[in-house]
Amino acid sequence: MKNYLLILATIFCTQILTSQTNLVPEKKVQNGFLKVDFLSIEMPQLEIPNEPNMGFSGIHYNLFLNDDLYAGLGIYGAVTGRRGGFFTLGVNAGYKKFLTEKLFIDTGFHFGGGGGAAAADGGGAFILPHFNLGYKFDHFNLNAGYSYVNFFDDGKINGSQLNFAVEIPVNFNYSDYNVIDEKFSIQDLENSSWNNPTKKSSLTIHFNNLKAFKAKNYAGGVIEGKTIRLAGFEFANYITENWFAFLKLDGAYSGIRAGYMDVLLGAGYNFSFNKYRTNILTKLAIGAGGGGGVNSDGGFMISPDISIEQKLFGNTYLALNKGYLFTPNTEFFTTSTYGFGLKYYVDRNGIQSSYKNFKEGKFKGIQLIVKQDWYLDAERMELDTEDMHQISLQVNFDLSKNLYVAGQTSFANFGNAGAYAEGIVGLGLKSGNFFNKSITIFTQILAGAAGGGNISTGEGLIIKPSLGLNYQLTNKVSLRSAFGYVKAKGGELSNPFLNFGLNFDFSFLNMK
Repeated sequence: MKNYLLILATIFCTQILTSQTNLVPEKKVQNGFLKVDFLSIEMPQLEIPNEPNMGFSGIHYNLFLNDDLYAGLGIYGAVTGRRGGFFTLGVNAGYKKFLTEKLFIDTGFHFGGGGGAAAADGGGAFILPHFNLGYKFDHFNLNAGYSYVNFFDDGKINGSQLNFAVEIPVNFNYSDYNVIDEKFSIQDLENSSWNNPTKKSSLTIHFNNLKAFKAKNYAGGVIEGKTIRLAGFEFANYITENWFAFLKLDGAYSGIRAGYMDVLLGAGYNFSFNKYRTNILTKLAIGAGGGGGVNSDGGFMISPDISIEQKLFGNTYLALNKGYLFTPNTEFFTTSTYGFGLKYYVDRNGIQSSYKNFKEGKFKGIQLIVKQDWYLDAERMELDTEDMHQISLQVNFDLSKNLYVAGQTSFANFGNAGAYAEGIVGLGLKSGNFFNKSITIFTQILAGAAGGGNISTGEGLIIKPSLGLNYQLTNKVSLRSAFGYVKAKGGELSNPFLNFGLNFDFSFLNMK
């Protein structure tokens, strides 16, 4: 009898544990890698006598679709030469095959749009295929090989060159998007595949100011002594409890003529005290910047910075920063920087922490959106009005099932406006799923910085409301279409637009 009761108790407990585990969404793994590459592009000999090559450096993130095929996104910026402020955005696709345990080939294709710095970029559309040979080390890969670049929409930049790259494996855990906003107790999660240490990340939406006390300017206005006002966002991922790496993108919306932006990649250290309510962060970043009449030489920038953060509520902090942004030759461009922002911290994809005691976890949604915008009759400052097209990346972070915050960057690729770019943020509302859970309707309003390419945006501030829908194809991928209106404050840009694209949807576990 005792043995019989013991067997029944064992079966009963097993069923309880199994049912609890099945209630918690499955943890999945997406393999990918971060890539930083460099190529030296021969420039057409036009208005700059004996113009040197443009050093072109990119930051990419690619996801493996299977063992060999990958796809992703990349942003390039000029870092040497005479075209500081030249930026592009594009999509990647490639094939990586190991010939031995360490040696591999990598062939791929990059299509994008962009330009700037008065370069012969035409409409901005370009292709960049490559064929590389690489070697795998313990924690990173190195590869190099042949590449070809062609700004084919009436641009004059084209030619072949060597390229060099370093890759770092960066995988992440996720779950399906349809579980967003579902909550689970710490007891449920302890009996699931999420019972592992958390990963810490942060997202900041900020306003920054560059006080230029040394500046050489191109024709078109004096920069020295002016304050350039920027809006942008920063994503940081913690490598240890205190050390983190970050990517920051900013664009000017006031202070000088539109068109300035910078993209910075760096590392920092977080000093926390007052029971983690107050943080002091020291950071150092390098990257590319220029545009808007700023002469940033080749475009390479250095930025030391210190900031203080104070907790407001939950995981939300107010951040104040002070630092510098300058070119290596400080006679070209040297600024004092200061600003503020709102930062949101995330303890994700685990339940174990050395500094927090969690009570529950909630699944939060992320949408990565790649789309093509079509501006109807985009107003120019000097040239005839015509349609303009741009490639765009938008990232949505769900605050709830129906409310999200969004950040977007876009670069022109057709329509004789290759130097035009946008960096905007805002809020959106979306409906629940209907028509067999396949369609979602959304509306959003975004605002921020835009300029370049002879598009009439004044000092750069634009606002973009829109309405659209998503059609679900798989658990991860959906089609997206929208229409809206874009209006520049202080400029003549004021026109409707359409866009079409793809969403990559997933969720992550956020602990509280």
